[in-house]
Amino acid sequence: MSDLTGKVTVVTGAGSGIGSAVAEALARAGASVVATDRNGPSAEAVRDRILAAGGEAIAVTMDVTDRSSVVAGLAAAVDRYGQLDVLFNNAGILRENPFLEVTEDDWRQLMTVNGLGTLICTQEAAKIMIAQGRGGKIVNTTSITARQANANFAHYAASKAVVSSLIQSGARALAPHGITVMGFAPGIVQTEMWEGVQTDPSARRQKMDDYAKKILVGRVSTPEDLTPIAVFLAGPGSDYMTGQVVMVDGGMVLV
Repeated sequence: MSDLTGKVTVVTGAGSGIGSAVAEALARAGASVVATDRNGPSAEAVRDRILAAGGEAIAVTMDVTDRSSVVAGLAAAVDRYGQLDVLFNNAGILRENPFLEVTEDDWRQLMTVNGLGTLICTQEAAKIMIAQGRGGKIVNTTSITARQANANFAHYAASKAVVSSLIQSGARALAPHGITVMGFAPGIVQTEMWEGVQTDPSARRQKMDDYAKKILVGRVSTPEDLTPIAVFLAGPGSDYMTGQVVMVDGGMVLV
């Protein structure tokens, strides 16, 4: 695993699911972690687990769709640790609607949180990194749906396609400043967010079983399946990578 000692990493959406697993993995690798989430108590719980395990972390309540909140959250990271080295754009929401039933409000909500939130955080983190003058890394959580959409997740897939596009445009825009922009694309991940989409336990289990049949490794993933890639992308092993999306989906989409 990469050694992230001396690195300061901000993780958005760190209060649960993929975000909390990534935050804790980064701390185990030696990074100082700033766990941000719109739900402050959830971020604080992650911070407490990191501290209890001997790591270093603070928690910040932050709304990725509100630029002033993002500016304040990133400033809190720099105030505490004196620098910002890595940003994980992980905050996002998931909704399921049949294609013909997606409304304007559904569309705006997904695009605002998943797309605009990623843009705002990338912009504000990049400004800090540019001012520091020693580069940095930005890593986005995208999705297999950005490459192979599902009929019942049209607005989610479109929003994640925006995230993947921002990886490419961000990589080109920020390369002159020594900032790399990358991403990883999970498949079906057993998280609280997924459980919120399908609240009936038996229906959720059946859907998970149906998805598992399509996955070459034979099961859906857990957040912990994603953390080795996240730590790698935050570390020096990925220094010669930018503008790329690493698929971590168990073989659901082969490209």
